[in-house]
Amino acid sequence: MEFFNLHTHKWTNQPNVLELVNQYPQEFDATIPYYSIGIHPWFIVEERIEVDLAIMEIKLQEANCLAVGECGLDKRIEVPMELQQMVFEKQLFLAQKYKKPVVIHCVAAFQELIGIKKKMNISVPMLVHGFSKNIQVAKQLLDNGFYISFGKYLLLNKELETVFKSVPDNRFFLETDTVEEGIEAVYELAAKYKGISVSEIKEKVNTNFNEVFDFKIFQKH
Repeated sequence: MEFFNLHTHKWTNQPNVLELVNQYPQEFDATIPYYSIGIHPWFIVEERIEVDLAIMEIKLQEANCLAVGECGLDKRIEVPMELQQMVFEKQLFLAQKYKKPVVIHCVAAFQELIGIKKKMNISVPMLVHGFSKNIQVAKQLLDNGFYISFGKYLLLNKELETVFKSVPDNRFFLETDTVEEGIEAVYELAAKYKGISVSEIKEKVNTNFNEVFDFKIFQKH
């Protein structure tokens, strides 16, 4: 595997890319090789929460389920924050129980996110996907032990160059999320911004992958 895509909603079945495909409990596709599974704050259905969590718990015990998520907090939707927080915390409990990293969706709720991590004393890696904020927010996340993943907004917003360059090499991932561009385009831009080769970016991402995920496909033999 040459490339790792931390977060995508579409499996492209490329032999040189390991894709962590986002799956929802109620729309599970067993043909996808590697996936994360979670209850997205947008799609919380109150009367279905326990059923969704039960499905998650079964899937989290499978080797090709690499992470919990995407899950998290979003202040720009109508779902009450108390309900979002409860559902998020239950998923974090499962992540801790099964020792899986967490892919996080966070919109305008970074202080709450950091607070929950501290309150629950979460020890599994927590990865904020689709980062689009400023250096100050990035630094707060890094100072509190989070990893940061860049993709769509790195391609769309030139101002993120400075933010991306500020993130230590051992704390970032790359992704496509919902954009049409392939993960190779994200790697190329990341390499340009860091002032290194695509091969060096691959090495850094692979090292981070092996640090975070209990899955050794990238290790050299």
